[in-house]
Amino acid sequence: MANTPALDNSNTNENSEQQQQQAVEVSSSTTSTTSAATPTTLPTKTATNTRKVIKKSGKLGNTTTRRISKELAEISLDPPSNCNAGPKGDNLYEWVATIAGPEDSPYAGGVFFLDVVFPKEYPFKPPKVSFRTRIYHCNINSQGAICLDILKDNWSPALTISKVILSICSLLTDANPNDPLVGSIAQEYILDREKHDTTARDWTKRYAC
Repeated sequence: MANTPALDNSNTNENSEQQQQQAVEVSSSTTSTTSAATPTTLPTKTATNTRKVIKKSGKLGNTTTRRISKELAEISLDPPSNCNAGPKGDNLYEWVATIAGPEDSPYAGGVFFLDVVFPKEYPFKPPKVSFRTRIYHCNINSQGAICLDILKDNWSPALTISKVILSICSLLTDANPNDPLVGSIAQEYILDREKHDTTARDWTKRYAC
């Protein structure tokens, strides 16, 4: 991954408050548009909840809460394709995300829920992301842990939760059997792809539909 410059966190409180107020207004006026464009909608992700969380975080005012608030406003306005994410309740540091299984994968038709926890050091440390929905995948184990480089050594403060979710979604179409969390599934993926995909489809119907 190419080196990227560290983010500039020197925004003034005034600019932050203006951005947050604009985000609330845009989120309120575009809720129906976002729902129509995205196949999965979080039950807690409403305009009222977004307004409440952003308003609360604005009072806290530290670098981490301002950064997460900015990302919440952005993902509410323009969520990644086939994905969605937002706070579970009024805790800005704990989110739930959804990914619709890509059409060109054995996970098509499924909706996968993920937990996202932002550390106090975010964005200088990566968020902790795990699958809540069971999935048959060589890079995702039975506890929901994900083997993805940007969640570990290749993390950069320039990355956002939107980019993380998109990378996880890409993992569903392009698994990495050379760096697996589940060795047996990786071997099956390499040696008997048809059997692997059949099992993955069965799991998707059982756990994600």
